[in-house]
Amino acid sequence: MSEFSITSTDFEEDGEIPKQFGYKHGNEEPELIFEGIPGNSKSLALIMDDPDAMGAVGKVWVHWMYWDDMSADRKTTRGAEGKTDFGEIGYGGPAPPDKRHTYVFKAYALDITLDLKEGFSKQELEDAMKGHIIAEAKLTGTYAP
Repeated sequence: MSEFSITSTDFEEDGEIPKQFGYKHGNEEPELIFEGIPGNSKSLALIMDDPDAMGAVGKVWVHWMYWDDMSADRKTTRGAEGKTDFGEIGYGGPAPPDKRHTYVFKAYALDITLDLKEGFSKQELEDAMKGHIIAEAKLTGTYAP
């Protein structure tokens, strides 16, 4: 089996994230592709954040979080989405306040099914995943205002 990875049909690794995926320009969710998911995975989790926001707003800004159950046919079925730092549930696209920022999509293959309800926080997700991460993958892109 190949190594666990995350890619997108909408932008390349370290490439420019197109405007329609920006918070103020359509806020469309980019298509993500997960490959090499370990066979013993029970669920997948995703965190999208902006580490460059630390310099602008004093914290790593959370743009998207979700977890999916793995069904018997190895497909994902949406479990729940978390609350972003925009105060909203679901995807909140790039919205750098000052200059080009890097956005990191971190995927986690887990050996358990999470029991997190819609609107969970990043801390709740990280606590629930602790000790259950089988594999990790990362995709980065950039976006300018």
